Amino acid sequence: MLKIVFGDVENAVYHPPTYFDNRYEDEWITAPLSVKMIKDIDKSDVIGTHLIQSPVLGPISTKEISGGVKTLILMAFDRSGRIFNASSCGDNCAKWIAELGRMEDLTINLHHVMDFSSVPIFEAVMLNTGVTVHNYEEYLQEALKIKER
Repeated sequence: MLKIVFGDVENAVYHPPTYFDNRYEDEWITAPLSVKMIKDIDKSDVIGTHLIQSPVLGPISTKEISGGVKTLILMAFDRSGRIFNASSCGDNCAKWIAELGRMEDLTINLHHVMDFSSVPIFEAVMLNTGVTVHNYEEYLQEALKIKER
């Protein structure tokens, strides 16, 4: 289940891309899920653990993939118990965040109201209020209430 907490929270990593650069494990990069996310978000192909082929930049290192993909990979594979700031992702990562939350419990931190409108099946627990939302409209209403506080 996806769990969302707005604002500052203990045990959160505010800038996941920097954390990723210092903590990722090679096998995370070549995992099928990471390969799909990198292809979808960055439009790039994983050649190996240290080589990504970008249509814009050419051959790049793993540390040069987008901050959004780095954050998604951390959400999928990091088992440190840390909460990652999903505001470092673009809204194009929303469908992957929702998917990761369907695969297993995932708590994310947001500092903005992320646009989950493109996610056909969306459900999340808003940890600031304890309310479970069952679609984008409910999420948006609850998120705006939280942000107004």
